[in-house]
Amino acid sequence: MDRAALFDVDGTLVDSNHLHVLAWWEALRQGGHEVPSHAVHRAIGLPGDRLLEHLLDKDRDRSQDDRLSTGHDTLYATFFERLRAFDKASELLRTLASDGWKVVLVTSATDRELEALRRAVDADDVIAETATADDIERGKPAPDPIEHALALVDVTPDRAVFVGDALWDMKAARRADVTGVGLLCGGLPRAELTEAGAAAVYDDPADLLAHLDTSPFRSRPVT
Repeated sequence: MDRAALFDVDGTLVDSNHLHVLAWWEALRQGGHEVPSHAVHRAIGLPGDRLLEHLLDKDRDRSQDDRLSTGHDTLYATFFERLRAFDKASELLRTLASDGWKVVLVTSATDRELEALRRAVDADDVIAETATADDIERGKPAPDPIEHALALVDVTPDRAVFVGDALWDMKAARRADVTGVGLLCGGLPRAELTEAGAAAVYDDPADLLAHLDTSPFRSRPVT
C-alpha cells in the first residue's frame, strides 16, 4: 500500500518566512495597520484571510482586506527569483520518494507563489501532487488541506507523515489524525511545536534527513 510524505513549503523546505513577514508588515503598514513584526511572524503559515483575522481588529473595515492581501502578494513576488531552499531539502524529498513514499506539497501559498517555491526546491520529478490554498475553502489549522492532499494520492491518515514549521501545521496534522513532524528552521521554538502536536522535532531538512532512520517516517507501515 502507498504511503504519503506531506510537506509544508514556506519555512519548511524554502527559507522564505522572513520574506513573508516583511511583505505582510509593509502591506499592513501601508494599509494603516501598525502590527509588530514578531506578531506577523507567528501568524505565518495561515492563509491570507485567516492571517488578517488573526492579526487585526475584528470590527475593522473588511472591505480593505483584499487590498492588504494584494499588497503582500505584490511585495512577496519581488523576492521570487531570490528564494532559496534549505540545505538538503531536495535530497530529503528524493530520498523519501526512492523509499516508496508519495511526496505531496501541502501549502497555504497560492498557485503563483508555489511555482516560485517549486523552482527553489528543484525536485519536481519526485513530487507526486500539490495542494494549495486555491484548492480548498478552509486552510490550516483546519484539517482540510491535509485531507485534500491524502485524497489526491489515495492514502489513509495512518500511512502519512506531515512535515511543517508552524503551529498551524502541527494543529492541522493532529486534526487530520496524521503524524506531525516539526522543523525549527521556520523560527518557532521546539516546545511550542511539540505542544501543538509534533511527534518529533528537527532543526531543518538536513537534520531530518540525517535522522530519517529513527524518525516517524520509519514507524509508518510498509505494506
